[in-house]
Amino acid sequence: MDKKKLSESDICDKFIRPAMEKAGWHGMDQIYREFPLRAGRVVVRGNKAQRDKSTVLFADYVLCLKPNIPLAVIEAKDNNHAVSAGMAQAINYAQLLDVPFSFTSNGDGFVFRDSTLTTGVLEQNLTLDEFPSPAELWARYCAWKGWTPEVQRVAGFAYSPSKIPRYYQINAINRTVAAIAAGQQRALLVMATGTGKTYTAFQIIWRLWKSGAKKRILFLADRNILIDQTMVNDFRPFKGAMAKLSPNAKGIERINDQGQLEVDDVDLAVDKTTKAVNKSYEIYLSLYQAVTGTEEASNIYKQFSPDFFDLIVVDECHRGSASEDSAWRDILTYFNSATHVGLTATPKETKEISNTFYFGEPIYTYSLKQGIEDGFLAPYKVIRVDLDKDTFGWRPTAGMTDNTGQLIEDRVYTGRDMNRKLVLEPRDAVVAERITAYLKATDRMAKTIVFCEDIDHAARMRQALSNANADLCGTKPNYVVQITGDNPEGKRELDNFIDPEKALPVIATTSKLMSTGVDAQTCKLIVLDQNIKSMTLFKQIIGRGTRLREDLGKSWFTILDFKRATELFADKDFDGDPVQIYEPKGDDPIAPPDTPDPLDPANPNPVRPEPVEGQPKDPLGPFGGGSTPVTKYVLGNQVTVSVARERVQYLNAEGKLITESLRDYTRINLQKQYTSLDAFLHAWSAADRKAALLEELEKHGVLVEALAEEVAASGLTGLDPFDLLLHVAWNMPPLTRRERARRVKKRNVFTQYGATARKVLEALLDKYADEGIAAMESDEVLRVQPLNTLGSPVELVKSFGGRPQYLAALQALENELYTAAP
Repeated sequence: MDKKKLSESDICDKFIRPAMEKAGWHGMDQIYREFPLRAGRVVVRGNKAQRDKSTVLFADYVLCLKPNIPLAVIEAKDNNHAVSAGMAQAINYAQLLDVPFSFTSNGDGFVFRDSTLTTGVLEQNLTLDEFPSPAELWARYCAWKGWTPEVQRVAGFAYSPSKIPRYYQINAINRTVAAIAAGQQRALLVMATGTGKTYTAFQIIWRLWKSGAKKRILFLADRNILIDQTMVNDFRPFKGAMAKLSPNAKGIERINDQGQLEVDDVDLAVDKTTKAVNKSYEIYLSLYQAVTGTEEASNIYKQFSPDFFDLIVVDECHRGSASEDSAWRDILTYFNSATHVGLTATPKETKEISNTFYFGEPIYTYSLKQGIEDGFLAPYKVIRVDLDKDTFGWRPTAGMTDNTGQLIEDRVYTGRDMNRKLVLEPRDAVVAERITAYLKATDRMAKTIVFCEDIDHAARMRQALSNANADLCGTKPNYVVQITGDNPEGKRELDNFIDPEKALPVIATTSKLMSTGVDAQTCKLIVLDQNIKSMTLFKQIIGRGTRLREDLGKSWFTILDFKRATELFADKDFDGDPVQIYEPKGDDPIAPPDTPDPLDPANPNPVRPEPVEGQPKDPLGPFGGGSTPVTKYVLGNQVTVSVARERVQYLNAEGKLITESLRDYTRINLQKQYTSLDAFLHAWSAADRKAALLEELEKHGVLVEALAEEVAASGLTGLDPFDLLLHVAWNMPPLTRRERARRVKKRNVFTQYGATARKVLEALLDKYADEGIAAMESDEVLRVQPLNTLGSPVELVKSFGGRPQYLAALQALENELYTAAP
């Protein structure tokens, strides 16, 4: 057998896999072929999106002790490569999977890299017969970690077979289970919204519970919907051992397909009459608020002994549990002997509140940026809309009164005051009209969340949006709904809003209720009309749009920003590691210096979260004004409001938001890649396929389709990408595709071809004029109209003498197209 003639796949099947099996690795439980790592970044181009195939990652082999407990990766090459040729790839994959062992092979043998250095050797060559066994690698791994036999038992315990986790979930689960098994009492996991925190928590609990390491578990959250979603989705395998811990629980409410309210059957741990707790369950799920209160009798959790629970998992721990003086924290203090695990996308680090001070540094962090880069989260584009009164300010005339007759304080009101101290009803109408215009231009049934300043603002926006969409709301009254804590009708619609199978409601106006934990998988538009200074709140709100559902047409989302809130994207801490800021007391270690806290009453512009139903109201009120009421002026048609300016922003190739105009960004980017206009013209002329060159440019951040949309707004439409780029980057006068096609026809350059071939070239020119160069170069172009009416693809190619001659003619046609002379 000549190995040099075998493909990489053949090398795997005939040499690599047999060597592993001979060493004791068996079946699909231990040997994973083409293990998926990164799904491939979704790139937004104009109003379309596609995956960048060059960023998709698969490991040729991943070896596991048990399913989802990886130990090693193997990178295979065909026998024309050296045995060590794939080591750089193998190391990269091993780092992603958090494993120390990497192998490469070309079928002759292996190169084995052991980062544990337990034998003192980093890399060594092995024959096919020397591949290490599962027991050998596990022993090296455990020795490297310093694990006791009990830690090894728990850390090596099997996963629930519910579904296959992604690589970062595997890392988070395995690290947490091992840390807890080793005796760590506090653990923090930071995972971006939409990356599966609840599923990760389920697997952690499952393995600790099934292994016997933790026997009684309490899962805490601060929103009913978080508990309900968890019980019926990720935690469903716990049914029978799991109960909802709430004195007022009625099961899980939902609206069925007939619009009727139904209650799913779940186990309830509290007797509704006596309020006595059934302690026979092993896993309890509860709201913080449901088991605590100012009256001792309402503290349901105290019916348990302080050592009843072995493990408490705190979902969205950036909220109540982060604060030392919070009543919710009393639960954690009461069950102090239990292991506490915090889950959040946005750890809260302020002068008064610190997740990391309580839970410790994160065991694992998976950021929004990494999720987008890996292709597991949806990218976004930003449309910034500046309204004139917000941007330039507004001052009342002398003696001016509002709708209720109040004398308006004489000063300049800016965007910070809108809907907090000054309500301009025409402003609501302008915002509603702009939201509606966007939906009409894209998809009127695209799920949309409008984040408003407060409940009153959310109510007004519901009305303004209903009026702006009267053609739909007349027959679909729930096309627009208000979903806020004080609105039971709207809250009942929340299940329908987040259900991917339900078309209505489409637009939800809210204040804070939908900022956390709402799994709105198909939300395509996030509208920001709220003053947001808290990075935690900002991340939570943006997280409502980051879920990917390509099967339902959700590949990306748009942020429509009326308050310049997206300037927080430029903050160095937007996607960085959590930074702990607190004031040391007593013997506490010295901490980093203070920074202003958006929630600090001393801050001139504090942002206070809206009280959750059942939670005591914030003593400082929604505007941070203490007990002093805030005067709010309401004005109708005495004032006009208009759009001052608007700009679209995209994520560039590095995942950063383009802050300059797309034209400026393209010019700078192109001039970096091509030192002169001549260099660009040469590259364009030398490209066999112009579409391939354009694809390469887009990988470097030149967003051709988006740029065409922006330029079209100034009246330049129907441009070839060649002319578009020349015009934007080098200020050259552009020609439309139709003008270029007409010039070629006018020069009569097809005389050397036969009748059929001439018709093909003329049809290709028409295809270019209508759809562009990519359509003309497509391999399928001969199969579509009008070319398929001239003959079959084989017949059309034969009219040129064969495929090489056809491709040469196509190249000659392109040369003629891009000749400047008329």
